[in-house]
Amino acid sequence: MSSSRRLVFLVGANAAAYLATVAINALANVAALGGRTTGEISDAYPTLVAPAGYVFSIWGVIYVLLLAFIIFQALPRNRDKLFLHRIGGLFVLSCVANVCWLFLWHYLQIVLSTIVMFVLLVVLIAIYLRLGIGQSDVALRERLLVHLPFSVYLGWITVASIANVAAALTAIGWGGWGLSNVIWTDLVIIVALIITLAVIVTRRDIGYGLVIIWALIGIVVKQVGEQSIVMTAGASVIIIAIALILAGSGLLTKALKRPG
Repeated sequence: MSSSRRLVFLVGANAAAYLATVAINALANVAALGGRTTGEISDAYPTLVAPAGYVFSIWGVIYVLLLAFIIFQALPRNRDKLFLHRIGGLFVLSCVANVCWLFLWHYLQIVLSTIVMFVLLVVLIAIYLRLGIGQSDVALRERLLVHLPFSVYLGWITVASIANVAAALTAIGWGGWGLSNVIWTDLVIIVALIITLAVIVTRRDIGYGLVIIWALIGIVVKQVGEQSIVMTAGASVIIIAIALILAGSGLLTKALKRPG
């Protein structure tokens, strides 16, 4: 297969995989795959790291951003762009992992769903690194229509992976090694804070940071009765927000200094 034909095939495969993923996700909740919606299963394995229900509306944002990517990558003028070569078949693989997770989750294979969730996380990290998000100098249009969708997607799957692990531990009756659920939740939030700060410092990735803030605020809303969790999550939101402001100032300064 020639290089041009391979790219045409890749563009079509990306579009087909995206449409299949959105359709199956919608069907799973409308038709209640396995007799349950995604949210109902989450409620069946309650954890203190689970955010308020409204937070999951971010999937709508993710799918809109990915649709923008799908349209952008399909434009003939973008066939020779480096981003398409760098992503390769990884986007299709991410869609396969997304759908597999959905079936495992809805049929209560919570531990197996966690493994697949981490496969999705690793694939998105690979896309993120290959694109050089936050480090490569690309046009604003590509930054908004390619980099931003994967920044937001990776940010949410980072949060979802943590929540999935917590649900799996709840499902198997893990005792927490003698530590309370509140302490474990505080520790998890601190780890999420450290990861987010590392991404912001090294990549100046505002999209990723905003997703984590969105999730942490959701935890505060859901766990409003747990003072320790509210304080830890609230402080993390403030710290990340300050880091984002500083990162945004740096990006603005860089843009103003750019010739032309």
